[in-house]
Amino acid sequence: MVVSFEFPPIMRRQKPEVLAPAGSLATVKTAIDFGADAVYCGGKAFGMRSAPRNLSMEDFEEAVAYAHARNARLFVTCNILPTNDEIDAMNTYMGELGEIGVDALIVSDIGVLMAARQVAPHVEVHVSTQAGITNYQAANAFAAMGASRVVLARELDLEAIRGIRAQVPADLEIEAFVHGSMCMAFSGRCLISQHLTGRDANHGDCAQSCRWKYHVVEEKRPGQFIPVEVTDGGTFLFNSHDMNVLAHVDEILDAGVTSLKIEGRAKSAYYVAAMANAYKTAVNEYMIQRGYEDEDGRSLRPFTHQLSAAEGYTPHEGQQNGPVVLPEWLLEEPMKVTHREYSTGFYYPDHPAGENIVVGGYMNDWRWLGNVLRFDEAEGRLHIYAKNKISPGMDIEFLFPGHAPVVYRVPAEGLRDENGDPVGQINHPAHEFSLPCDRAIPTGAMIRAQVRARSLPLAPPAAAAS
Repeated sequence: MVVSFEFPPIMRRQKPEVLAPAGSLATVKTAIDFGADAVYCGGKAFGMRSAPRNLSMEDFEEAVAYAHARNARLFVTCNILPTNDEIDAMNTYMGELGEIGVDALIVSDIGVLMAARQVAPHVEVHVSTQAGITNYQAANAFAAMGASRVVLARELDLEAIRGIRAQVPADLEIEAFVHGSMCMAFSGRCLISQHLTGRDANHGDCAQSCRWKYHVVEEKRPGQFIPVEVTDGGTFLFNSHDMNVLAHVDEILDAGVTSLKIEGRAKSAYYVAAMANAYKTAVNEYMIQRGYEDEDGRSLRPFTHQLSAAEGYTPHEGQQNGPVVLPEWLLEEPMKVTHREYSTGFYYPDHPAGENIVVGGYMNDWRWLGNVLRFDEAEGRLHIYAKNKISPGMDIEFLFPGHAPVVYRVPAEGLRDENGDPVGQINHPAHEFSLPCDRAIPTGAMIRAQVRARSLPLAPPAAAAS
């Protein structure tokens, strides 16, 4: 069942932009409804994720219309490393996307970039992180070839990003990953999956072999201690941390990044909704506290990368030039989606990303329980579409855009099924139920609950915020 959303209009920005992932048409709509300024997704071929359902040409047409009607944008991944026999089909595909009206093509191959300029001349070209851009010379070279944006290699720290921003044209946009899974290979160019399983990661078919459990032995150095085997049961040697820099959005934007990219085209609609909302809310706080906008979203001055006081920046009255302060509920949001152990990636050299060599699976302390269908004010009842079990006495949260989650305890009585008959608990997924509620919750709000005790700190180490 597709749940429609009825949220207040959301202000969109191109700079700074919150860029969310989507693996299906429904998730594209969810990302936009929960605050994303732009969404990136793939088609049935030529993208770096083959596991999600991805979008058909008909889906792209509907996605473009949905996005543009809400002042959002749609980007499509064309970032595989194509073989000779794929070139003609890929060029035709990019031309068709241009005719549909997508806003950008994300590419990694130089030949694909040049072809995109020919077959879809009115579409922006963004250079993928797969291209491994680590310096301003490379960024400028891609700009000279027609790229309007570069997605930086994930291995860069903030100082390197500042250096790139200072040496590239002002209109060249810089995109950087801020949240989600990280790859142990440089900028995602990995051959482990292809070597072990025949599934080519560079054609979007990664088996995530780096997450498997390994024993490592160096046969020519017997007795020499190699600190990789944690227990007799082996080690998850290549299992990289996930990235979470929500607490440091201000420093990343100040360094010159214009688009904050959330990883996760294979993730659930709930994950996309929660993280799009979290980073959108953080950027809103940044824009207000840095003096770019007032509380109502009215522009006070154009957005540029933040200047220090020594460089001539003068805060607006009542605004601060120091760290942007985010509410505690917002910093908790990354803990409420499926994740591995978090790090701040490579933004802070003193706290680089590492690997969790003991545990290989996901941490999933919270569960998506369903969506709100409608609120009946006359009856004081909330109608929901259930995905998981909801029991009396359970503390649940309602998640909707731009708002702290609303906490609600499920009453001991008053639960009803879709026919209006009383039930002891909500335990039939994909069915409609209703429950008493004294607050109007918007249609489309997501329902969740904590099912396990918190396993990790709320935010990256404070020391990383240097």
